[in-house]
Amino acid sequence: MTSLLHRVKSKMAIFAHRKARGMLDGEYGSVFRGRSLDFDDLRAYVAGDEVRDIDWKATARHGSPLIRRYVAVRRQTVILVTDTGRNMAAVSRSGETKKDIAIMALGVTGYLAHRHGDVVGLVSGDAAATHTIPAKSGEAHLERLLRHVDGHTSLDSAASRLEDQLDHVARTVKGRNLLFVVADEVPASPAMGQVLRRLRAQHEILWLTIRDAELATAGGGQPGAGYFSVADSTVLPPGLASDASVAAAYADAAASRDHARRAMLRQAGVTEGTVDSSQDVITALFTLLERHRRAG
Repeated sequence: MTSLLHRVKSKMAIFAHRKARGMLDGEYGSVFRGRSLDFDDLRAYVAGDEVRDIDWKATARHGSPLIRRYVAVRRQTVILVTDTGRNMAAVSRSGETKKDIAIMALGVTGYLAHRHGDVVGLVSGDAAATHTIPAKSGEAHLERLLRHVDGHTSLDSAASRLEDQLDHVARTVKGRNLLFVVADEVPASPAMGQVLRRLRAQHEILWLTIRDAELATAGGGQPGAGYFSVADSTVLPPGLASDASVAAAYADAAASRDHARRAMLRQAGVTEGTVDSSQDVITALFTLLERHRRAG
């Protein structure tokens, strides 16, 4: 059986040939900047450094810009939070299952944490149950986390209800941690907004949304094939997207849902990114981490 973590590392290796993977490592490291860090030394400013890291007093004495460098005084804890309900067994915008994209995103983030000496845990589940795997270090542990998500997400899973997993974190996880949430296009709700504000008061939160498949002709034009809703197994009539009024109504509903979700996350102070496929996971994570750093 092919290791899920091996697939993640292979994807990162390919990415490293196209861009400096150190940039991704640097963006990850910036999440905790200023928290649980001790001053180490000074070095000369180079283009691309954060202006907020300039030591202005030392710069005045030295005559040229100097940057403060820090070292972590303890390992950070990263909690991966994901929905393993049947919504995540649905098809994404790229045609892949959302589960496969989620595993790649969780794996890349977990491996970044591993490279930085941090420990990683998992909170996952559906409307029927929430599962917790305590934070530990090591590649074997990361493989276990990914296998858990892979083995618990299917069309036979219970309905998705991510607010249950987030509420579990709010009630049971102590200290200040980084929460990395991977979800589908969840609708906004007062209950979700409330638990997010509660979590944001304690933790750093990164949120990655996997985009839904577009409204399509049943079977993509394949005779005998069809689509159904993973939420309630309702069969979708053939040729649904060919009706202009239906397509327009669907687009309006999807746009309204996206707007409400983004507003809810923004009001809670949560940084969101989106991804359509496993091929785009690393780029999406880089953008998400950079957006979070600039927001902070």
